Amino acid sequence: MRTYIRDRTDGACYFFTVNLLNRQSDLLTRHIEELRFAYRKTQHHMPFTLNAMVVLPDHVHLLLTLPEGDHDYAKRIKCLKGQFSRQIPKTEFINDSRANKGERGIWQRRYWEHRIRDELDYQRHFDYIHYNPVKHGHVFRASDWLYSTFRQYTMQGVYPLDWVNEGVAEIDVVGESNI
Repeated sequence: MRTYIRDRTDGACYFFTVNLLNRQSDLLTRHIEELRFAYRKTQHHMPFTLNAMVVLPDHVHLLLTLPEGDHDYAKRIKCLKGQFSRQIPKTEFINDSRANKGERGIWQRRYWEHRIRDELDYQRHFDYIHYNPVKHGHVFRASDWLYSTFRQYTMQGVYPLDWVNEGVAEIDVVGESNI
C-alpha cells in the first residue's frame, strides 16, 4: 500500500482539487444545493476560511485556510465528500473493492492538495480557480459561471466584472502530492 506524504502545516492555506469518479458526470452542478449543504455542515463542524471556490460539473477547486494550530485538512475533505454522498440517491455502479470497504462510487478516492507557499503562489491559485469555468469551456467570462466565488470578489473590487485572464492556463504543481 502506498504511503502518502501529507503537509502538516498548522494554520496554512491549501489549494485542493476534488474529482468525481465519473469525470463525464454533472452531479455536482445538478445537485448544487446538496453540495452547498455539505459544505456548510463541514465548515460548521470543522471550521476553516474559504478563500476561493469553484464547482464544476465533475470537480471542485477550493482554496482554504485552516485555523491556527490545525492542519487536518484531510478530515475536512472526507467530511465534505461524505456529507454530499449521503444526500445523493444510490444509483451509481459500485465495484467490489468499494463495496467491500463500504464506499460509494461518487468520488475519486484521492484528491490533489497543495500548500500555498507565498503571495504569488496564492494569487496564481486564486486566479486559476476563478478562470477554471472558462478554461473548461463552460462559459466565455468568469462572471457568467454561477458556482464560484468570483462574483463575491467582483463586488469587493478584486476583479472587474469582465475579467478574463487567459494567462492562467495551468499551475506548476510539480513535486506536490496527489493524495
